This record gives sequence, C-alpha cells and structure tokens, in this order.
Amino acid sequence: MEREQAHPLVFPVMEHFYTLQGEGAYQGHAAYFVRLAGCDVGCVWCDVKESWHTDGYPSLPVDTLIEAARAHPARLLVTTGGEPLMYRLDAWCQQWREAGFRLHLETSGAYPLSGTWDWICLSPKKFKRPHESVCRQAHELKVVVYHKSDFAWAEEYAAKVPEGCLLFLQPEWSRAEQLLPLIIEYVKANPRWRISLQTHKYMNIP
Repeated sequence: MEREQAHPLVFPVMEHFYTLQGEGAYQGHAAYFVRLAGCDVGCVWCDVKESWHTDGYPSLPVDTLIEAARAHPARLLVTTGGEPLMYRLDAWCQQWREAGFRLHLETSGAYPLSGTWDWICLSPKKFKRPHESVCRQAHELKVVVYHKSDFAWAEEYAAKVPEGCLLFLQPEWSRAEQLLPLIIEYVKANPRWRISLQTHKYMNIP
C-alpha cells in the first residue's frame, strides 16, 4: 500500500550522502544519494534491511535535503530506498529539478510510477512484481542474480522494457564468487546484456 505523507514535501529519510554511483550505467559518477525509508518488497538478500521501516528515521523537508546536496559540486540526485515509489514523488521531482539537479530513480517497480525522471533504473524482484508503468519507462534494467533461475527472470523483464533500455546482470554480493563465472558466460552468449558490479563495496565507500 502506498504510504500516506503528512506533507507532499516532507519524506522519511533513512540516510543521505554524497558518493559515487557504484552500480549500473552511471557507475563511477559523483552523485548525491537520498535513501527514503520504507519498503514492503522483502528481499531475503537485501543488504539494507534497516530501510524497510520508517520508525526512528526523521521526516525531512525536501528543501533541507537540497541545501545539503548543494554543498557538493555534482548535480546528480539518486533517489533510492527502501522502495521510493511507496511515496508520491511528483512534488519531490519538481523541487529537485527547479534546484538544477538531474534526477535518477532506483526502484523495484513495485508501485506505479510517479514523478518525472531523467533516468529510471528498474531492478525487479520476485517478492513483489513490478508495475507495468515502471517497466514501460525504464532506461536501465538491473537484475540481481541469486539463483541460476534468475537468468530466465531477467529475460522475462527484458521483454517488458522499451527497446534501447540498457540490460544489466548483477551478482548478489554474498554469492558473487559463485555466480560471477555463470554471469560472465551468460553475457558472452547473450551480448545484449552487460555485467554490473557493486563497485562501491570494492572501494569501501557508501
């Protein structure tokens, strides 16, 4: 269920920080990350389970977050979670865009799309299937591979995203040593796919 908000410009925030994008198409780019609190997708291998709830996290006005982000030179915002689409993000996007930021969204797609984005990274999860509105507008499909069966899952969603959407396979971090050889062979046999690695973990940055 979509979360109710006390005010359209106030959001529960688990954390926000300046770093490098570690995954996918924009890997290596400096960006300001805002991780909204709250998620009901329930991935068993989620590495940020503390983002699932909102208890104990502050509700922050968008302008406060923009002020923090402006202290850094990059004008790229990555909105992540949790599951950010649990909230209506139209006003969120409007405020950030007026402040001069390029807007990227990281989502499982479990809720209908809201907001206007420059880049949408869809990472579909079996625990709660993506909404078609997100599939239709994804710029990047990033499938986390945890089992061999996830290759078929990846192909299912590759057929749902637009032509030209970038396709990535990413090993689940705790099983990367086991899965990466399989992913390498899969990409060699299916070259429309690319490999995404969680480079921020190798670099030991947020």
